[in-house]
Amino acid sequence: MSGPTTVRAATRRLVGLTALRWLPVGLTTPITVLLAQARGLSLGEIGVLFTVQGLVVIALELPTGGLADVLGRRPVVVLGAVLHLLSCLAFAAATSFPGFLAGVLLMGIGRALDSGPVEAWYVDTVHRIDPAADVAPGLARHSAADGGGLAVGAVIGGLLPGLLGGGGATALAVPFLAAAALDVVFVGAVLRLLTENRPPRQGSIRAALTAGARQVPATVAGAVRLSVSDGPMRLVLLLTAVGGVGLVACELLGPLRFTELAGGRDDGAAVYGTVLGLSFAAAAVGAMITPRLRRLLRGSTRLTCALLSTLGAGAMAVLAGPDVLVVAAIAFAAYYVAHGSSWPLLSAVLHGRVSAANRATVVSAMSLAMALGGIGGNLFIPVLATAVSVEAVFGVVAVVVLLSAASCLRLPRATVAEPVEPAADSLATSAQSPPSVP
Repeated sequence: MSGPTTVRAATRRLVGLTALRWLPVGLTTPITVLLAQARGLSLGEIGVLFTVQGLVVIALELPTGGLADVLGRRPVVVLGAVLHLLSCLAFAAATSFPGFLAGVLLMGIGRALDSGPVEAWYVDTVHRIDPAADVAPGLARHSAADGGGLAVGAVIGGLLPGLLGGGGATALAVPFLAAAALDVVFVGAVLRLLTENRPPRQGSIRAALTAGARQVPATVAGAVRLSVSDGPMRLVLLLTAVGGVGLVACELLGPLRFTELAGGRDDGAAVYGTVLGLSFAAAAVGAMITPRLRRLLRGSTRLTCALLSTLGAGAMAVLAGPDVLVVAAIAFAAYYVAHGSSWPLLSAVLHGRVSAANRATVVSAMSLAMALGGIGGNLFIPVLATAVSVEAVFGVVAVVVLLSAASCLRLPRATVAEPVEPAADSLATSAQSPPSVP
C-alpha cells in the first residue's frame, strides 16, 4: 500500500494504529491481578512482577531507542507487537511465578520497543507531505485514540470472563488470548498502513543498542543534577513520584477492592473493567478541562495542582471508607481525573524551568520519577496490604497524596518560562534522545 498523500490521511492511519495498539492492553489490564491470584500468586509476588516490568522498561527504553533508525520503524513496531503477543500467551498459560515472570519480561521488552516509532512515523510523514503543517491536532487525536483504546478494552476485558463462565482461572485467561488475536490484527495493520520511504540501513543493531545504552548514565545523572539545582523542579519530580504510587495503589488494589464489593471474582472482573474503562475516559476529559479550571483560579498553577491533589487524596480516602460499590467507583474515577489533569500542569512547570538544551533530560527525568514511584509502590504496597488490609493502604496513600497537595502550594504560581542557568547543558546534550522520537 502506498503512503498517505494528505495530512488527514496520515492522521487517520495514526488514530487507527494507536487504537489497535492499546485495545489489547486494555483487554488485559483489569484481570491481570485477578488471574495471577487465581493461579496461586500472592499479592507480594504480583507486586514483584509489576516491579520487574517497570525495571525492564526503564533499562531498555533508551538502549532500544535507536533501533528504529537501523531497522526502520515498521519492523520495530512489528517486533514489539509480536513480543506483546507472546507475553499474552505466556500469561494465559502461566500456572506459577516463573511463567508469569516470563510474561512480564516479554511485555516489558515489547513496551520499550514500541514506545514511540508510530508517533515518530506520523510526525515525519506529515512534515514530508507539508513541512509547514501543524502536527499538534493529529497528536491530540493520537492521545484520544490511546485513551479510547484502553477504555474500550478495559470494559470488554472485564466483561469477558463473566460471559464465558465466571471468575475461574480459565475464564480469566480468555482476555489474554483475545489480546493475542488482536495483536495479530495490529501487526497486519502496521504492515499495510505504516509505510516508509527510507534510505538503506545505516549502522548495525549492535551499534544502535550500544549508543543508546551509553545515554542511560548521562540521562539519570542529568535528571539528578537538574532536580538538585532547582527547587521547583525537585518538587515537580517528587509530586510525579507520588502520582506513581497512587496509580500503583489503584492498579494493584483496585481489582481486589472491587471484587470484594461485587461479592466475588465472578462479578469483580466485570465491575472493575467497567470502572477502569470509565476512569480512563474521565481522566481524558479531566485533562481537557484543566485549562478552564486554571482560568477560574486566576491562572494559578499552584492552586490548580493543590485542588487536584486534594481531590485525589479525597478519592483515596473514600476508597478506604464505605463499602458501597457506586461510591467506590466514583472515587476511583476521581483519582484518575486528578492524576490525569495534574500531569500536564506539572510538565509545563518543569519545561518552564529549563532551557532548550536541557529539555530532553527533563522529559526523561519526569518519566523516571513516575517509574521510580511506581516501583516503590509495587514493592511496599503489597507488604502493607498483607500486614493490615487493602482499605488501610488506601488510607495511607490518601495521607501521602494529601501531603503532596500541601506541597503544591510551593510551586510557581504560573507556568511562565523561568529557565535555570544551563549548568548541566553539556551533560544534557549527551543525554539527548536517540534519533527516533521517544
